[in-house]
Amino acid sequence: MIWRAEVVDQLDLYWDHHLAPRLAGLTDDEYFWEPVKDCWSLRTAADGRASLDGAEGDRDPDPPPVTTIAWRMTHVSFHVLGIRTSAHFGDGSLTMDTARLPVTADDAVATLERYYRGWRDAVAALDGAALARAMGDVEGPWSKRPMATLLLHVNREVMHHGAEICLLRDLYRAKFG
Repeated sequence: MIWRAEVVDQLDLYWDHHLAPRLAGLTDDEYFWEPVKDCWSLRTAADGRASLDGAEGDRDPDPPPVTTIAWRMTHVSFHVLGIRTSAHFGDGSLTMDTARLPVTADDAVATLERYYRGWRDAVAALDGAALARAMGDVEGPWSKRPMATLLLHVNREVMHHGAEICLLRDLYRAKFG
């Protein structure tokens, strides 16, 4: 069995048949909708630069806040896929400081698609030795774990947050549709 193919197939199946079709027609109102008070979201400053609520590296409040579609899609695009692709398969130049966060739903969908494809294609090119090799300092406490551990974690993160995005779309439609 070629485990890399299984991991890629799992992510492709989820993306192609579950998440990507559900992103079609996402509106800016849905993207920024805050279903409850004190949601974490994507905020745009007066200078036009966007940032995510919640400081990087800080511990999340307990219980964690409800987040908007904008927050979830930005998290998946950058933290889960883009920055990891840059760090593990590129030059490491993409960080939350260098990222241009998407401030429209259309841009968010295109950004998520781009980072998904970049991650997916890089993973599909790995061989058995690369899957077994330790991740190194990029992944902090996971540094000694094999790359395969990260691939499984990323799949889980995409599916987990993707399901939340779909649920928020369902709730928005039920409330306003």
